[in-house]
Amino acid sequence: MERIILFDGVCNLCTGSVQFILKRDPNGSFQFASLQGDMGQKLLKQYNLPTSLNSFLLIEDGKPFMESTAALRVCLHLKGAWKLLGALLLIPRPIRDLLYKIIARNRYKWFGKRESCMLPLPEWKNRFLE
Repeated sequence: MERIILFDGVCNLCTGSVQFILKRDPNGSFQFASLQGDMGQKLLKQYNLPTSLNSFLLIEDGKPFMESTAALRVCLHLKGAWKLLGALLLIPRPIRDLLYKIIARNRYKWFGKRESCMLPLPEWKNRFLE
């Protein structure tokens, strides 16, 4: 099963989320690509998504999921009690996405922004698509 997470590589919240996922995904279920990178841009085009997209995106078995749906589907595959957050998928998507969009819109202001994309630790490098 292929699972690729596209993330904003200059967002502190987003890169922190990637590190959080890496630590709770010991089986290596997820691969990662920054939205700003060549592979991220290639995948956006492949799935007919705007290359200006700056939202968290999960591609699971060839199907893209965005915003709160993507985040909660990721939780389903993490070790520990994080799987329980998947139950929030029962809440209608417009309600879930409203909260997601508030956080996304303010993420640089609340969590800051990097000058360049995150460099993965050597033990995680094989999980990042170039």
